Amino acid sequence: MRAVLSPNDDILYGRARAWADAAPDPLEAPELYDGIRVKRLVAYAIDLIIIAVLLVALWVVGSIFALITLGLLYPLLTLAAVVLPFAYHTLLIGGGANATVGMRIMDLRVVAWNGHRPSYAQAALQTFLFYASPAMATFLVLAFSFFNPRSRCLRDFVAGTVTVNDLHLRHLRAPEAL
Repeated sequence: MRAVLSPNDDILYGRARAWADAAPDPLEAPELYDGIRVKRLVAYAIDLIIIAVLLVALWVVGSIFALITLGLLYPLLTLAAVVLPFAYHTLLIGGGANATVGMRIMDLRVVAWNGHRPSYAQAALQTFLFYASPAMATFLVLAFSFFNPRSRCLRDFVAGTVTVNDLHLRHLRAPEAL
């Protein structure tokens, strides 16, 4: 089941396809899942720095406009600050690269369970669960990844996604015809 990314079948239904059916088994394609937990944590730390820089820039520029409007824009600025991290993750995971900037640096990619790129709805659901689940269950959400062979967090199961090593995914080829 190591068939993925054939040059002839890169696009299926308008979305890049990574594999034929369900996500490959970790025993058959361990290179897809090697080091995923640590890479996801480092990727999120990178994303946190990027989001912090974006929030500071938003507040500096937004505060200038809010002062000009005598404070009328502060509620809108607050709403934008809340939406920014959600939009960052959703748009980048649902977009063409299927990964946030931190994930790209760590050579990770989010793929739908069936091998397609995740839709924006899947990306939004995963992002919502990403931010909501720690508030409900703290570290237990991450602990879930230790009890399945693909290192999937609970939010990945609910959203129907899997995070894999992108570097290895690019090098996998479709099996030769029998």
